[in-house]
Amino acid sequence: MREWDSVAEFTDQLFGHLRRADQRRWAHAYLHGLLSTPGKKSIRRLAAVASDSPTASQALHQFINESPWEWEPVCDQLRQWVEERVRPRAWTVAPVVLPKRGEKTCGVHRRFIPQTGRTVNCQMGTGIFMSTEEGEFPVGWCLFLPESWARGPLRDQARIPRTATSLAEGQLLDSIDQMVRRSECEPVPVVADLDGYMDARRLVDGLIDRRLDFVVAIPDGFPLALLERGPSGPRRPAAAMARVLSERCPAARPLTARPGWESVRDGLVQVPGAVASDQRPQPFRLFTQPDGCATESGRLWITNMVRRPVDDLLEYAERHPATGGTVGLLQRGFGLRDFEGRSFPGWHHHMALVSAAFAYSRLAADPDRQDRRPGLGRVGDGPSRPTLVPRVPWTGEDELSYPVAV
Repeated sequence: MREWDSVAEFTDQLFGHLRRADQRRWAHAYLHGLLSTPGKKSIRRLAAVASDSPTASQALHQFINESPWEWEPVCDQLRQWVEERVRPRAWTVAPVVLPKRGEKTCGVHRRFIPQTGRTVNCQMGTGIFMSTEEGEFPVGWCLFLPESWARGPLRDQARIPRTATSLAEGQLLDSIDQMVRRSECEPVPVVADLDGYMDARRLVDGLIDRRLDFVVAIPDGFPLALLERGPSGPRRPAAAMARVLSERCPAARPLTARPGWESVRDGLVQVPGAVASDQRPQPFRLFTQPDGCATESGRLWITNMVRRPVDDLLEYAERHPATGGTVGLLQRGFGLRDFEGRSFPGWHHHMALVSAAFAYSRLAADPDRQDRRPGLGRVGDGPSRPTLVPRVPWTGEDELSYPVAV
């Protein structure tokens, strides 16, 4: 049986680099509140659960929004902590839409959301998840910055660092690259479905440049060409290319072990402009459902792992809906949407702590009590064995779609 991890020890591992004792104390309080507070995770409610101090709410707000601590080392320590307990099978990337009122919260803007077919006032970010056999664990976040926030007075007001740009793909790619390079585990591919949120070509090009293996969902208009020994053929949209592959290979491959993927079409293609080290066209594999009409759900996939069995590629693609389910759990049970503040650092502080609370709830509990998650007493009560409170319930629909609430 795995030994119980102390929340205090867990907090010390993630926040031990902070020089000030009060920062470490309030990190512990915020994490405790996220684990123990039912319903909405407002700062006032977190403070009431975590401490008897009448100034706790103000102190927590200061810690999250104004205190100048760095969140990258926290996420790095969290990744290491998770890797000590489970091993990544892939790095999955999922969009996160956080509806907001007003116009003063960092990054807020009006945006069309493909999953709902509506335009909403929101923050839009991406989460990087370590996908394992035990589940998906968030270990990094990026906040999209529209031009109005990337330039001018709003940037200074929100304390946006110089390294953050309006190019969402660049921010995400840099974060993925750092995550992969720092991991001590065997390399695993990046799996992403960001159709409707980011430029798929920029994302694919960036992954190629960084020499990372990937499985990426592409829109039906993504330009591709057949991989030929001689000059490449004409460019075609991905959906049309899927039909061409179906005509060339009319016999579908049976895959009865995976519901929904009983058969699949695939073939080698070329991404115009992508060349291998020997200056030959770099091969990629396009795979989709047999009729090649998975365009509405964005389920046309491309990968640079051309030698991997298609069964393996489908397994990677199937990890993405599970990541969307985890986003739903973070929203419902861990305060993903409950950030109260306006600054760029504050948003990342909150997301780092939400990620830590989720990982602790899944990996620090007694493995014989998988229907439970740990909590603990009030801050300052002294060390004690964590008490058990009900785990956030899982609903089946989370496995099928992104739980974007508006």
